[in-house]
Amino acid sequence: MQDVDIKTADGVMDAKLFQPEGPGPWPAVIMLMDAFGVRPSFEIMAQRLASSGYVVLLPNLFYRDGHASKLDLKGTFADEVFRKRIYGLIGNLTPERQKQDAAAELDFLARHPSVKGSRVGVAGYCFSGGFAVRMAANFPDRIGAAASSHGGRLVTDAPDSPHRLVGQVKGELYFGHADQDSTMPAQAIETLEAALKASGVRYVSELYPGASHGYAVERWPQYHPEAAEAHWRRLTELFGRTLHA
Repeated sequence: MQDVDIKTADGVMDAKLFQPEGPGPWPAVIMLMDAFGVRPSFEIMAQRLASSGYVVLLPNLFYRDGHASKLDLKGTFADEVFRKRIYGLIGNLTPERQKQDAAAELDFLARHPSVKGSRVGVAGYCFSGGFAVRMAANFPDRIGAAASSHGGRLVTDAPDSPHRLVGQVKGELYFGHADQDSTMPAQAIETLEAALKASGVRYVSELYPGASHGYAVERWPQYHPEAAEAHWRRLTELFGRTLHA
């Protein structure tokens, strides 16, 4: 694991970079954190993906509010003060800022000597599932595949809701949903899948029974071993068939 800094339009984004053992170069994947930030559980996940043969970039999406090591995002959504703080951090990441940051991440990987190929994968969790879709829509020629695991609010009334962007995507999309996730209820999943089908984009969308929001995250109360392992199989299949051409 290597600590790296990425220059953006608004400053410097801190990130962690993971690489497989042995000689490269390798395809690259951007792993986007959930609402609780970059922490050991996501470092474990990034290292696991890297061990499958990918350069993995794990950026601190909240860098405008502080370095990942100093944000201290420990708490629960049952705490109103903590909940408001997290929603504020996420709310600061407007679609315009998301696009700026994604461009900086992609440019960083394009310049890195360990990275091969012109297309990158992206994996999002929780709120960043929608970020992954937006990145694939904003950079259709640079994102070969995007995955959303227990992504929340993928369907909203906003004109630029993630589900309204899927027609702009050229890569392949994957959605893993938990059947006990209030941020993505059954009706929202139906709306998303209708939009995916109408767009003609290549996609997989599946529901994990008995799983809750957060099922894929190591060392997390909602971690669901069976759903998490299924998610890993899907990721390796997805990136294996889209990033090695």
